[in-house]
Amino acid sequence: MEKVRYGVIGLRMGGAHTKGIFENEKAELVAICDTDSVLMEKVAELYHPKRTTENWEDIVNAPDIDAVVVATPDQWHEAMTVAALEKGKHVICEKPMALSLDECIHMIEASKRTGKKLMVGQVCRYAPAFVKAKEMVESGTIGELYFVESEYAHDYIRSRGVGEWRLDSRRHGILGGGCHAMDLLCWIAGKPEEVFAYANHKMLRDWPTDDTTIAVMKYPNGVIGKVFCSISCKRTYTMRSVFYGSKGTIICDNTSPEMTLFIEDKEPEKIPVDIKNHNVSAEMIEMTNAILEDREPATTGYDGANTVAACLAAVKSSKTGVPVKIRYPQ
Repeated sequence: MEKVRYGVIGLRMGGAHTKGIFENEKAELVAICDTDSVLMEKVAELYHPKRTTENWEDIVNAPDIDAVVVATPDQWHEAMTVAALEKGKHVICEKPMALSLDECIHMIEASKRTGKKLMVGQVCRYAPAFVKAKEMVESGTIGELYFVESEYAHDYIRSRGVGEWRLDSRRHGILGGGCHAMDLLCWIAGKPEEVFAYANHKMLRDWPTDDTTIAVMKYPNGVIGKVFCSISCKRTYTMRSVFYGSKGTIICDNTSPEMTLFIEDKEPEKIPVDIKNHNVSAEMIEMTNAILEDREPATTGYDGANTVAACLAAVKSSKTGVPVKIRYPQ
């Protein structure tokens, strides 16, 4: 295989994936799909797929497609991903992987059964500042890690989604959006073992779920941390994250041109970074290379499922008022 031939389902989020495929010399854009024909026409004019369709099953059934991007509303992730895998396609599925752990496990099992690759688009793992932060933590730049925090602050007041798909009683804010912050800390500090959370519902009152959550977690090696998620805050979008170590501290986000490194007895250092807060092109490079090199992608189905498990444990804790041990599929 010289190039990976892609089909993309869902073009509001998937437009970025389409661009990433178009710009990748190792990939070929075969087909795109969306129920919005006007949007699909605009995307087709930019990236020139061989064909378009309003029926997602045309994508998964196509014999000339090797891999499928599932970038639809979360409620469709499981059905579309499993269908594509069972038709012999590799799949990159947008985050959150699904709205329940059972759905995630079903997707993983389909990948194992078919031998096809499954990647979950936890895009913060590809943001330059967060990549640099992980490198510094792992190299010992800030010493022994002891506390981590991240936040997902985003105002959804005008982001209800087509057909109001975000107003789903299963799509809690910390799962639908906060999974970015939860996954980032899982990636850098390891899978949390236990979570205690509080949540309230004071802003998006006509939405069926809490809109603000604070979750405190126990991580491996005695590290503790917190995730703050608000899908109703009155401020600009941010994922400000801080990593505290015995020798120093890293402060970074995915929307600023620099990050700050504090080292004991030294002046704070400003480190320039690219602003790529949704670096989907890097995701598409990783998925394409994983297929061509016949290896697991860097962000596996298990990674996606583990993040869903942690988010749902936070929801359970906020409802029950007690700490929750997190059950992982791996």
